[in-house]
Amino acid sequence: MQSEIAIPLYKGMTQEEIEAQYFLRGSRPDYQIKMVPDWIERSTQFRDQADCSLDISYGPRERNRLDFFRASSPVKGFILYIHGGYWQRGDKSVYSYVAAPYTRLGLSVAVMNYHMCPEVSFSEIAPQARLAVEWLWRRADELAIPRDNFNVMGHSAGGHLTAEMLLTDWRYAGGDMPRDIFNSAVALSGIYDLEPILHCSENIGLRLSAEEAENVSPIHRQLVNVVPQLIAYGCNEPPDMHRQSIDYCDIFRRQGAEIELYAIPGADHFDVCNVIADERSELFAKCIEMVSR
Repeated sequence: MQSEIAIPLYKGMTQEEIEAQYFLRGSRPDYQIKMVPDWIERSTQFRDQADCSLDISYGPRERNRLDFFRASSPVKGFILYIHGGYWQRGDKSVYSYVAAPYTRLGLSVAVMNYHMCPEVSFSEIAPQARLAVEWLWRRADELAIPRDNFNVMGHSAGGHLTAEMLLTDWRYAGGDMPRDIFNSAVALSGIYDLEPILHCSENIGLRLSAEEAENVSPIHRQLVNVVPQLIAYGCNEPPDMHRQSIDYCDIFRRQGAEIELYAIPGADHFDVCNVIADERSELFAKCIEMVSR
């Protein structure tokens, strides 16, 4: 009997090879049993002592809510943090801990929720992040957010959504918002080319078509907010995840963006979430430098 031939589907990779690159939870058996519980515990402890307002509604849907953590005075700037989870998992309450070291250094932080796949289509997710940005921008005075230091940061799916925010001409929201509003952006372990996800089991929940995958891929678009960016990925992530960040940098540098690409030593996709909140890490220092411009 003749053996079945594996057919390359994307950049010479077969379906099995793509799955190995993009089914990231499969590389960390302790993700659900150790990492997430640790983040939840750290986040709960931080919320219990933080100066914060929780479950603020920024839009009409049930999960259009954010938690706002006020900086220790004087307030120097603001970061919107967008969590990951392959656009179909995760909750802001898990990631409160990310805000802790930034608030100690004078940066207020909002951590947002959004409706995810398969409850909504992929294309309905970025507009929710835009709603959160609009809500925060318009209430900047009330929240003591300096509009001249308004930054966005995201990990994984949140890295993709961070890029989406830079691809937005904010004048669409009305005359009270300028074309570009960000001081800087930090995107961590993001996916900016959605085509390989078409051939990964994660697409069962995402339900991406080929046309939609192209439309929602930042690498096929034009940058609007040409601001300094830090694009980072873990050295221990799969090679095609490295390629995602490298290609993003190459494409948008050609559009005039000032981008620093940083490979995080010893980190896989999920370790990055710890490093970003570690005040001793080089990544944290780079983030502080980025939002202090």
